[in-house]
Amino acid sequence: MTRDHLAVLGAGAWGTALANVAAQGRERVPLWGHDAAHAAALAQDRENKRHLAGLPLPAAVAPTSDLSCMRDARIVLAVVPAQALRDVARAVRPHLKDGAAFVICAKGIERDTRNFMSEVVARELPQAQPAVLSGPSFAMDVCKGLPTAVTLAAQDETLAQRLCEEISTRTFRLYRSTDLLGVEIGGAAKNVFAIAAGMSSGRGLGASAQAALIARSFAELSRLGRALGARSETLMGLSGLGDLVLTCGSAQSRNFAFGQALGQGAAVKDASGGKLTEGAFTAHVLLEMARAAGVEMPIVEAVDAILSSRLSVDAAIEALLMRPLKAES
Repeated sequence: MTRDHLAVLGAGAWGTALANVAAQGRERVPLWGHDAAHAAALAQDRENKRHLAGLPLPAAVAPTSDLSCMRDARIVLAVVPAQALRDVARAVRPHLKDGAAFVICAKGIERDTRNFMSEVVARELPQAQPAVLSGPSFAMDVCKGLPTAVTLAAQDETLAQRLCEEISTRTFRLYRSTDLLGVEIGGAAKNVFAIAAGMSSGRGLGASAQAALIARSFAELSRLGRALGARSETLMGLSGLGDLVLTCGSAQSRNFAFGQALGQGAAVKDASGGKLTEGAFTAHVLLEMARAAGVEMPIVEAVDAILSSRLSVDAAIEALLMRPLKAES
């Protein structure tokens, strides 16, 4: 089968990993990076030394900083930070084919507008067909060819099925959905909960506390998802519970590592180590959305209070432990 022409927007760890996946069965996969020097280094070194050192780029991956590389793409994987997606979408608009599938691989909510990423794309790229890829996946695992399963959501099931067939490989399996909102809620919220899980680990609260935190995080995610119209099977699936479990259990997650540093006493401004932490951008807007929907999310509230320096980590833990006893829900 001849695969559709595909290009990747974003040359970080996840963008590089997805370009490696897409290169299977394709002669050329453009990999766009906004930093011309980084794109040139990728082309010369044939590996992403910043993020995935020692893992070579396939010959088909073509790094570039020229957005005109998107002109022939029928599928674009957008792997740029959530808060940058609008600007990148505007920049790519003149180069994008009518009817191209624009697959959002960022996990977050735009802070100023409270828009999910699919809403940003619908506004900025009216000629595109939005889709969302999300689920439990680390770039390093995917680059190594380790078995990974994620969700691909599009409003049109035929499009979702086609994209799953176009992107899936033997070890990178996509399951389709038409619940864009549910997939996006899970991807955005799990980053905030991962910060909380990291703080628990950093404070040495133990495995029992960690398990309870993940379970109660899923309860919060489910409440918000139901209030916003997400399907329960989506929240229970790869992009919901699956991604939550992965991200809340490993320092490979930038959000978990950020929270772990906070739990070990680092200041908020220093805890990220210079790495992008989407959950730090998402916490406050997620809390605002929950309040608007009349949904209680005490873990998200605690993370937001710590990030805004209204509470210390210990004070937030104490506040959660002192919450009234009630029936599980």
